[in-house]
Amino acid sequence: MTAPGSFLYPMLQAEERDAPALLADLARSAQAKAVESVQTRAHTLAVLSDDLDRAAGAMAGAFAAGGRLFCFGNGGSATDAAGMAALFTSPATGRSLPALTLVADAAVLTALANDIGVEVLFARQLIAHARAGDIALGLSTSGGPANVLRGFAEARRRGMLTVGLAGYGGGAMRSSPDVEHCLGVDAQSVHRTQEAQSAVVYALWERVHERLQHKEA
Repeated sequence: MTAPGSFLYPMLQAEERDAPALLADLARSAQAKAVESVQTRAHTLAVLSDDLDRAAGAMAGAFAAGGRLFCFGNGGSATDAAGMAALFTSPATGRSLPALTLVADAAVLTALANDIGVEVLFARQLIAHARAGDIALGLSTSGGPANVLRGFAEARRRGMLTVGLAGYGGGAMRSSPDVEHCLGVDAQSVHRTQEAQSAVVYALWERVHERLQHKEA
């Protein structure tokens, strides 16, 4: 019988009896993953530097003109979307910028999913809240969820700036005409992808603020 978590740690087997050896294997595995995570984040930020500059410049322009940021995603990306909105609205340093996550209202999410379908979760909320000049930022480890892509399509119809954060080098977001700025992470696992995306989110936040400060100087 395969032990829970064995897809992450193959050394975890139900019949394992050598505790010191198992702990040593786990420690080596954790250390290797930590090194891989640091390297992936550093590599991603280096590769995406120019793309980050362009996206941050466009976002800063939108914020300066009164635009608001709408963040969305599924699963772990929903958590990252909520964290991104919180970073922009309640930063430890710097000015607060208007941002909203589209994954926080359980009543809205469950009503849309039950009454219409999960594919409209984000598009319908953008119809209700967003306007031309706002920013739609979708996150996905695969780059291809139908509801995220549909959200981008609605955002473009409404004249919003669209920014996508995706794994697998960008996935379907990369080729979508509705995504103006695609920041694609090329990692070997969902875990490394999400860790790298967190670094991208923070780098984007920093660069947006740098450009806003330059505009105000």
